[in-house]
Amino acid sequence: MDSIAPIAQEALRVAVDRVVEKLKEGKKLTTEDIFLLYLGTIVNELGGIRGEVARLEQRVDALAESLNRRIDATNQRIDDTNKRIDSVTTELTKRIEAVSQRIDALSARIDDVQKTLLEIQRLLIELAAKTGRV
Repeated sequence: MDSIAPIAQEALRVAVDRVVEKLKEGKKLTTEDIFLLYLGTIVNELGGIRGEVARLEQRVDALAESLNRRIDATNQRIDDTNKRIDSVTTELTKRIEAVSQRIDALSARIDDVQKTLLEIQRLLIELAAKTGRV
């Protein structure tokens, strides 16, 4: 159909040119002549509309490309943020583990001090029992 379109357009152009010549000569136009003029006008309008559609398609493509670049940039920022979050999470986990180890060490020292105090208390009780102060 596309191969016929240029031939049909050329035939229409020739027919419209003949009708225009009739108008210039002052001859009366037939219904077919008026129809050909109207059809020529429609074809010209369609050509203009096709041009506008092509320009709009280019604008849409450019806008889509721009949006894709912005989306890619946003995705990159999200990826960078996720990496920072992972890094902070890893660092916090290490610090929490270090604090847990210190707490465990302090708990062990407290247990040792408590054992020492109990031993001192036991010795004081024994000493008091030997001296008769209980």
